[in-house]
Amino acid sequence: MNKPSRRTFIKNTGILSAGLLALNTEVFASNASSFFNPTADFVSQRPPLAQRKFISKAIEDAIIRIKKQIANPELAWLFENCFPNTLDTTVDFEIIDGKPDTYVITGDIDAMWLRDSTAQIWPYIPFVKEDNKLKELVKGVINRQTKCILLDPYANAFYKDFNQVSEWKNDITKMQPGIHERKWEIDSLCYPVRLAHGYWKETGDVSMFDQSWKKAMQLILQTFQEQQRWTDKGPYTFQRNTAWATDGVPLSGYGYPVKPCGLIVSTFRPSDDSTLFGYLIPSNMFAIEILGYMIEMCSTPALKDDAIVNKATELRAQVQKGLKENGIIMHPKFGEIIAFEVNGYGSFHFMDDANVPSLLSLPYLGAVKPDNPLYLNTRKVVLSDNNPFFYKGKAAEGIGGPHTGTDTIWPMSIILRAITSVDENEIRYCISTLKKTHADTGFMHESFHKDDAKKFTRKWFAWANTLFGELIINTSQKHPNILADKNI
Repeated sequence: MNKPSRRTFIKNTGILSAGLLALNTEVFASNASSFFNPTADFVSQRPPLAQRKFISKAIEDAIIRIKKQIANPELAWLFENCFPNTLDTTVDFEIIDGKPDTYVITGDIDAMWLRDSTAQIWPYIPFVKEDNKLKELVKGVINRQTKCILLDPYANAFYKDFNQVSEWKNDITKMQPGIHERKWEIDSLCYPVRLAHGYWKETGDVSMFDQSWKKAMQLILQTFQEQQRWTDKGPYTFQRNTAWATDGVPLSGYGYPVKPCGLIVSTFRPSDDSTLFGYLIPSNMFAIEILGYMIEMCSTPALKDDAIVNKATELRAQVQKGLKENGIIMHPKFGEIIAFEVNGYGSFHFMDDANVPSLLSLPYLGAVKPDNPLYLNTRKVVLSDNNPFFYKGKAAEGIGGPHTGTDTIWPMSIILRAITSVDENEIRYCISTLKKTHADTGFMHESFHKDDAKKFTRKWFAWANTLFGELIINTSQKHPNILADKNI
């Protein structure tokens, strides 16, 4: 049976799908008003204990601790529902061939994206030293991602069973069993390196970084080099029979021409929409960052690999040079800013998309400092009507993207706006907006209409939920006075 599309637009004021929660939709509907009475108790929307996919004592302790800092009961309730959502509903942990293995679905789509699975698990990394079970879970994600990369480094999403045939089996590309979708996106290979590095920095553990993992790192480098397209267009093409323009790739599936300059072509964006110009700058900046991680890890005595270090160092320098020469543009109104996409011929495309990596999210990924003048100038343009996908409406303001259509705002963009902000008032505003736009569900969504938050896509989207939890934890550490305000 086909799984829900990421494009399915849902008008829904309900809660997670049937079977996940103790309350059924009829009971919820009849009592909905009481849930949002400031004087009433907010009823947890988490699955009953016996139905949760994974339980971490460290995370449960953190929820209790952070909730005590949150004066507003609705905000505390949102945090309790959202932060553990990945663990509660999306992880499948087991031991395979003596090694931990964790399959992570996105929510209402039964497939594992390399990007989403990293992003969903990432906010739990600071807690792994407190909880050995959680540590094993993260190791399992790293092991599973290694298997996926070795199956096909150009694919973005995979099934648990590598024998399963995709609903997208008729895509005109080198599809094979085990692959859900084969859209080439730079960030798909960046995120697993980010997860591995983050786990390693937190724990010092290298037990899962075996020869298979090193082979996956070598394959990442090879794929990046192929998509620099120095001498030819490389082995990857993609076409799909579809009426949705951003699902197709022109010119025999290679995309519009690019001039080799050191940058890496990304045929698709993190939104899974095709690029207009192949050099997607936020993703190339993310690649520069993770190549540095790879160099750092493989320079240590425990993981020493001169071949990986040398290749990554050369590649990183080439991408940095290409970025410097092509990625910074002169905006006619705002001066120097970072481009969204370029082609190496002098053409550029300026916009921003809610999905990460984005221009807005660059400090979150470590690609720039949040007070970097070039970033701040770019941010000013991104969060204005000079970005064609920045929307202001009756419900909220924020960034969307082509993926969910016009006039739709992604909560993820509001979350990242807060996480990357150096302005306490802006952070307060973003958190307040998120509290007002969950459409009486207690969870974040993929997107909602700028004028009506109850018109939203994807009622079960774990990445946005866990990311919201990360925002609240960051705020509790850096700006506890915001959470102490019951009127937020």
